[in-house]
Amino acid sequence: MLNKLVLSVIFVLISCFSLLAQNKEKEEKIEELSEGVIVDSIVKVKEPINPLSPAKAAFYSAILPGLGQAYNKKYWKIPLVYVALGTGIYFYVSNDKEYNRYRDAYKSRLAGFTNDEFYLDSNGEQLSTPRVTDDGLQRAQKLFRRNKEISLLVTIGIYALNIIDANVDAHLLQYNIDENLSLAPHYKINKIDAKGNVGLTLNFKF
Repeated sequence: MLNKLVLSVIFVLISCFSLLAQNKEKEEKIEELSEGVIVDSIVKVKEPINPLSPAKAAFYSAILPGLGQAYNKKYWKIPLVYVALGTGIYFYVSNDKEYNRYRDAYKSRLAGFTNDEFYLDSNGEQLSTPRVTDDGLQRAQKLFRRNKEISLLVTIGIYALNIIDANVDAHLLQYNIDENLSLAPHYKINKIDAKGNVGLTLNFKF
């Protein structure tokens, strides 16, 4: 009977010491987690948002294409802006030049002359019949006038896109995408019971 009592007391003492050790270990882990939360909750001081920045970028790009991109520090976009604008201007000038060629030849024939460039062969000698008829001159004028107008519209569109791009970039540069304001799923291992926790974290800090 005495032996059973002693064994029972020893078992209870061992159980108490085990529970105390587990509780102490849990408290230490909770303290570690608390310290991590405190460190994670530190909010960095952000630069103040300038509401006029997008308007400035758009204004600069309107004055000089590419200047708004330079203001936003997107320097790699500047060559793209000038290549696009240069292409549009090139096609406009080229189509305008061809339109003037056919228009001048048509006007010359309306005046009764037969010495326009289409009455000459590759050696510059006069031909009895022109290489391009009057109807052909009219069709060519319509074609190159339409191409010229399209080239002008495309160039204007590229100029407008240059302004819009600078404005949108300036907006996005001030868009808050840091961890102080975020909503994201997460999967973490619980350090207390070593179980996986799945959840959705919303961080909204000031």
